[in-house]
Amino acid sequence: MSSVLFDVPGPRAIARNRLIGVATVVVVLAVLGWVVWRLFATGQFTAEKWNIFTFSAVWVRFGEGLMATLAAFGAAGVGSIILGFVLGIGRLSEHAWVREPVRWIIEVLRAVPVLVLMMLLYYGLPVLGVKMPPYWAVVIALIVYNGSVLAEVLRAGIESLPRGQQEAGYAIGLRKTGVMYFILIPQAVRAMMPVIIAQLVVALKDTALGFIITYQELLYVINQIGNQAPYGSPLIPAAIIGGSMYVAVCLLLSYVAYRLQRRAKRSPKAGPAVPDPRQHGGETNTSLIVLQGDGAEPTR
Repeated sequence: MSSVLFDVPGPRAIARNRLIGVATVVVVLAVLGWVVWRLFATGQFTAEKWNIFTFSAVWVRFGEGLMATLAAFGAAGVGSIILGFVLGIGRLSEHAWVREPVRWIIEVLRAVPVLVLMMLLYYGLPVLGVKMPPYWAVVIALIVYNGSVLAEVLRAGIESLPRGQQEAGYAIGLRKTGVMYFILIPQAVRAMMPVIIAQLVVALKDTALGFIITYQELLYVINQIGNQAPYGSPLIPAAIIGGSMYVAVCLLLSYVAYRLQRRAKRSPKAGPAVPDPRQHGGETNTSLIVLQGDGAEPTR
């Protein structure tokens, strides 16, 4: 017994897959157990390490770091999407004098690491007499890199659509701009939504690189609190708390993306679900065509 893409596993394959699954779970639990044991053995859960977190000022500092991270991510996320759409549409231009320069811009911007961009903006521009605050160095670097990646994502999404979509738009009198805006981009965004959200999550985590250029985001606060020698240098406890905040924000972003994707599928612009004519009870496609031509309803 087989499907279109693979053979259905038999009894031996099912048993082997279950054994591999159980072994994987055991290994993962063993690694987690070893990590927890090492944390206990090195005294990371002692009262001395966690005493600093009883002060409200510490939690206020964590909140400030989290707000700084979200502020940089919010501006970078919006800017990346806008830049991605501009570069993506330019990449699909029919004019070579537009398409080729945009292609080279995307390739160059994708090739430069985000941290290098941040350091060039923060440490390099003062050499030219331009001083840039750490916040804008982080935001601009994230926009430039993630915008170029999203441009390729949008281009791939549009080019993956059937060519008949574009031809149908031209057939009803739409120009290229109308075809792109009303037909291609909405479908491409819905199809590539998981990839877009994944790239935004990457942008959120890359805000931590601002720590290198003294931007006081969440990682900066974790390092600052974790190196408090009078309280036992609680770097691991501070990392656990800060890492939990990162995980919570990423999960929230993924949930928002899931809700947006569900809403897009229910949107009237997505079009009603077209029933498969082969599912009409007992009628062949030929008989359905004949009945529709005679104005009669097929029997069900």
